[in-house]
Amino acid sequence: MAEVPASPELTLVMPCLNEARSLGDCIREAQAAIAQAGLSGEIVIADNGSSDESVTIATRLGARVVSVAEKGYGHALRGGIAAARGRYIVMGDADGSYDFSHLSRFVNELRAGADLVMGNRFRGGVQPGAMPWKNRYIGNPVLSFIGRLFFRTSLGDFHCGLRGFSADAYRRMNLRTTGMEFASEMVIKSVVLGLKVSEVPTTLRPDRRDRPPHLRPWRDGWRHLRFMLLFSPRWLFFYPGLFLMGAGTIVGAALLPGPLRIGHVYLDVHTLLFAAGGVLIGFQAVSFAALSKYFTIRAGLRPKSAQFESWLDKLTLESGIIVGGALLLGGVLLWVGALWYWRSQGFGNLQPAQTLRWVIPGTLCLALGCQMILTSFFLGVLRLDTRGDDA
Repeated sequence: MAEVPASPELTLVMPCLNEARSLGDCIREAQAAIAQAGLSGEIVIADNGSSDESVTIATRLGARVVSVAEKGYGHALRGGIAAARGRYIVMGDADGSYDFSHLSRFVNELRAGADLVMGNRFRGGVQPGAMPWKNRYIGNPVLSFIGRLFFRTSLGDFHCGLRGFSADAYRRMNLRTTGMEFASEMVIKSVVLGLKVSEVPTTLRPDRRDRPPHLRPWRDGWRHLRFMLLFSPRWLFFYPGLFLMGAGTIVGAALLPGPLRIGHVYLDVHTLLFAAGGVLIGFQAVSFAALSKYFTIRAGLRPKSAQFESWLDKLTLESGIIVGGALLLGGVLLWVGALWYWRSQGFGNLQPAQTLRWVIPGTLCLALGCQMILTSFFLGVLRLDTRGDDA
């Protein structure tokens, strides 16, 4: 391979763990693509502790090997990218499944101003045997749809492992995860930060391993889904919580004056109890959405949001205590009302259909008041200004 300049235009990063069967072909294919496109490029192999001939093969073919001690896909990629010297970086697996002859497609998009260029295997073609049916027809389409829905992007292949990005964009992403979620965080951060994201078609081929792949479809699929859910609390907590609070309030308000008959269905205090439970669970979900979003911003997983910060500034510890105290007072008054009604009946047998219309809302107010105060204190804890030991 020709001598690589100190600051090449392109760095190709391949994470590697015992890929001796395919690594050589991948490197040669990438070198041919770089030469054919007239690119100034280097190949970095992020070795994650291979015990076969992978390191020897990479070194012999002129690739630069970077040893990454921390185990895991994300760790290997982070180590390889940290060692990259190129203005543009393309990452792809070393198992022979990705077609590195398509490198120029990624570089051309990056030159045109894209910050992140994703490969789209469904546009470029999935060869027979390259992807299990459950991944091709269930896992990838479902996860990509959820990604488009949650993060308002038009990407058709949310989890393609062959992708390119500029070194500047990578620094702006400030990625924090170290496992399989690393790939999801890269896409999500790019979209959330408003970076320019584009797609190019690429081909997925059957890998050349003689052992089971490191990927575990159900486990890793769940990890990607879990990360997307946690990264978008409005879909996991906020919207469902608002729905439960709204539905519970409407149903509860309709049942407070008395029983409600809808056709042949007779709704009474039992339904009122479920409605109150819906309001309580909904409030917990909404408050958890706010807390989790605030935490992800503080942890650097999400960029700051002026609108969210403005809204959150109104939720001070003092205001939470005041609102929570008012709810507690309302609950006590409703309980007193129930006690007063019982007194009017001579403290005899209770009429559940009447007394529960006082007791259930009263209990709900007490529970909501406690939740409001506890949430306010917890938010106050998250807001504490923490400093390092060397401060």
